[in-house]
Amino acid sequence: MTEYATADRAEQAETAAPPTVLEPGTGDTAPRLTGAQALIRALEEAGADTVFGIPGGAVLPAYDPLMDSVKLRHILVRHEQGAGHAATGYAQATGKVGVCMATSGPGATNLVTAIADAYMDSVPIVAVTGQVPSSSIGTDSFQEADICGITVPITKHNYLVTDPADIPRVIAEAFHVASTGRPGPVLVDITKDALQRPAAYCPPQRTELPGYQRVGRPHERQIRQAAELLLAAERPVLYVGGGVVKAGAADELRSLVELTGVPVVTTLMALGTIPAGHPRCLGMPGMHGTVAAVTALQKADLIFALGARFDDRVTGKLDSFAPHARIVHADVDPAEIGKNRAADVPIVGDAREVLEALLHVVRSEREAGNHGDYTAWWERLDDWRTRYPLGYEPAPEGRLSPQQVIERIGRLAPEGTVFAAGVGQHQMWASQFLRFEEPRHWLNSGGAGTMGYAVPAAMGAKAGRPDATVWAVDGDGCFQMTNQELTTCALNNIPIKVAVINNGALGMVRQWQTLFYDQRYSHTALHRPPAASGAAAPVHGTRVPDFVKLAEAMGCVGLRCEDPSDLDAVIRKANAVDDRPVVVDFIVHQDAMVWPMVAAGTSNDEIRSALGVRPDFGDVAD
Repeated sequence: MTEYATADRAEQAETAAPPTVLEPGTGDTAPRLTGAQALIRALEEAGADTVFGIPGGAVLPAYDPLMDSVKLRHILVRHEQGAGHAATGYAQATGKVGVCMATSGPGATNLVTAIADAYMDSVPIVAVTGQVPSSSIGTDSFQEADICGITVPITKHNYLVTDPADIPRVIAEAFHVASTGRPGPVLVDITKDALQRPAAYCPPQRTELPGYQRVGRPHERQIRQAAELLLAAERPVLYVGGGVVKAGAADELRSLVELTGVPVVTTLMALGTIPAGHPRCLGMPGMHGTVAAVTALQKADLIFALGARFDDRVTGKLDSFAPHARIVHADVDPAEIGKNRAADVPIVGDAREVLEALLHVVRSEREAGNHGDYTAWWERLDDWRTRYPLGYEPAPEGRLSPQQVIERIGRLAPEGTVFAAGVGQHQMWASQFLRFEEPRHWLNSGGAGTMGYAVPAAMGAKAGRPDATVWAVDGDGCFQMTNQELTTCALNNIPIKVAVINNGALGMVRQWQTLFYDQRYSHTALHRPPAASGAAAPVHGTRVPDFVKLAEAMGCVGLRCEDPSDLDAVIRKANAVDDRPVVVDFIVHQDAMVWPMVAAGTSNDEIRSALGVRPDFGDVAD
């Protein structure tokens, strides 16, 4: 039988879509396969082509038929967390479901961080884990862990499978649940005896999931209300989140923006949904967003949120966020609507369908002579983005600035390059100084903020899109968490490029210590600490580890850049290597900070464009 370890987060539909039709079963003529053979066939039939994983005792039966598969490529990672992030990077870059596999106990628990990361960012992955034999469950047997119970809060749905006959249905359902509605991770835990025993292989004809209903089309009345508010507003802003990427709705978004002239801000997870250089794009809102984007939301009289969740990094202190704005909130997950900010017009629906319906109404209204006038609003917005553009302080003489490094990587990268980032200062600089012209070219850990994400995610992206150049922009702290996956890349012909922004410290934490802890740098230095209290910090000559030697030891090309005059040449050299991974150790100065900034827990009104500099918005009444 199959146990449902947790119910799906209800995606209550106003009108349920018909069930998805899958390949019909074969009845009495069904072949008898072991559960392991059924698993591999079911993955193939679900459309999987790549699996990231590590074998172990409980899942070992599945690895035998996997060896014979001509449709599935298995990539042997060095740590299960790497498998999970690689599946996420694959899914984010391709739009398909990523797949990872691990054994029971510590193998499964090593996936937890990656599963939580995918859950926070609504990424469709299916994690398959082996489990101890069903007769041993609950006995504290060797390598037993209740991975279903552990992952209840961080999966969209999960299964414990003890009957091999259930495997085809469960895998089909897992892919369906992971990829429909609001995407997310699904865990399938299969006992070892279920993998070993034979059963008739009968793929399901339909998905039968009581309580799980796909969201129907958005209500026409709510769409019309939203259009009326949009056209009547004086200071509207489109607040675009990752849901627009998941829905593949970038073209519809651009059409609406160009039809109406409404300004748009794109969250960290939505960069590229509208080209960075588009005249109506104000950039990224949030803690380290542009002054124009943050302030536009704050001063708006209407915020139209599409596939965004009003998270704390965007809103700042919630009770002071956008105090004069009415809210239209469209999301495929009704649980998000009203969760953090009450909506005047709630719209439950897929972002593409919402935009298509909205475009139809807006066009009709414009033909009738009803269109918004945002001239005065744009004068203010253009003034803010002219006076407070993104920029950075130059580095000390002869030193590299991290922003300059990232900006030049973006400028010199081949067209269509996919970028993955770790978490911290380098992530924010990458979001600011790389220019994204289309979606699915920017991968990062937005909700969970997982250090160590970049290298395995880049590996997954390159596996899914082998013709694209893939750069991982990482910090020296993040890089030391998961760089073992470079060995995986080298041995599996996955030639990613890694830029290590090496400032010798846990940079973002150090920035906070500078600003809020009187420059008391408690345990953020990654190089050798000063010899005695009050002694000067060592120059960057202390390299433990030496990233160039480490890269070479793992089968990669290792490069280093310290002199600004060498920067472009080193980047071009890295871009020219396409037969193995490349790691470039960029030695940057330690005191660079990310600006603009809204300090955690404060109002967006308190945004600082630089250290000690609060923008002058020219309106005391605001």
